[in-house]
Amino acid sequence: MNLQSGYPYWLISAGLPYSYPKLQKDYRKDVVVLGGGISGALIAHAFCEAGIDCAVIDGRSIGLGSTCASTSLLQYQIDEPLQQLAEKRGLKVAERAYAACAASIDSLQAIAKTIKYKELERKKTLFFASSKKDTAIINKEYELHKAAGFKVEKLESGDIKKLFGFDKPNALYSNHSAVTNAYTFTHALLQHNLKKGLEVFDRTKVVDITHHQRSVQLVTEERCTITCRYLVYATGYEVVNHIRKHVVDLQSTFAVISEQMEPAFKWHDDCLIWETKTPYLYMRSVGNRILVGGRDEEFSNPAKRDALIKRKSALLEQDVKKLFPGMPFKPEFRWAGTFGSTKDGLPYIGKYKPLSNSFFALGFGGNGITFSAIAAEIIAQQILGKKHPDIDLYSFDR
Repeated sequence: MNLQSGYPYWLISAGLPYSYPKLQKDYRKDVVVLGGGISGALIAHAFCEAGIDCAVIDGRSIGLGSTCASTSLLQYQIDEPLQQLAEKRGLKVAERAYAACAASIDSLQAIAKTIKYKELERKKTLFFASSKKDTAIINKEYELHKAAGFKVEKLESGDIKKLFGFDKPNALYSNHSAVTNAYTFTHALLQHNLKKGLEVFDRTKVVDITHHQRSVQLVTEERCTITCRYLVYATGYEVVNHIRKHVVDLQSTFAVISEQMEPAFKWHDDCLIWETKTPYLYMRSVGNRILVGGRDEEFSNPAKRDALIKRKSALLEQDVKKLFPGMPFKPEFRWAGTFGSTKDGLPYIGKYKPLSNSFFALGFGGNGITFSAIAAEIIAQQILGKKHPDIDLYSFDR
């Protein structure tokens, strides 16, 4: 599946920083991670830290799927507001899910420090009510987040006008988020772990997978056979082809990044910004540029998605200028990506019973990177024969 199109800024700015070999012979490994994006890279890192012998296989060049199209916001808040998740799964489960996302950002920060990766920065987040009818959502979120132990403030209309310069009814202001660059983070993780014995193969397209009682066999496009004890599916939205049950609805999202602004345009605390309406607008800075995304549409096929890029980018530019009329926002790069939403906004992680010796890391939704960090920890524990306390949050049987 074509997961992104246009000119993603991260790919333009970093290019192809490293080369990886293509698998051209039969191969055997204890654990194979299928997918070389940010999910696969985080999982491989967790495995290497745990002493699990593994390799990463990707059908594309590393990072050229959804990863290079990611806007790389790391938030403890998920697409499903805490109050709505509590209604669907119960308050205790909802609080655990939000706490797990917050903890994963701390973990990602620690990983970045360990591998000496510098493009991860902690940020605050402004989550504003899109209209007066959504003030109740913000009020309830404030109560629930505060009761769950998160450091949050509630901003009223006057506070928002004073701090940010635009008019919105109220907002939740939190202190548990970060930003990064998923594409370069992926390469940094893989390069770090290559020195520890990790093997990485890209441009190695798998065309057939057979699950046996005690092993998994993969066949590549060039008829090479890969045999492993365990296979970890980390191919994102393409993995739906391997799962019989309906677990995700695919959607297209659109993003635009501005030209560099001199001087840089900065709002209060240079925080992340998003809103209550669906689909929501989201914004962050990237150096002296502003990145804005949203205007999501139901995904039908790559051609229809790509045909919308020009119109959607114009609408996103209008959205920015409604909030910040004085911003000299001039689009430079525009792109589209495919993402998925689940029934409760949470990912699917762990074993899928119909496919023996397999594990899945399906970080669907707007929290793909944080969900991938959670998946890496859970699956590493499962392979080591340990039970992770949060596995029930994300199981296929929920």
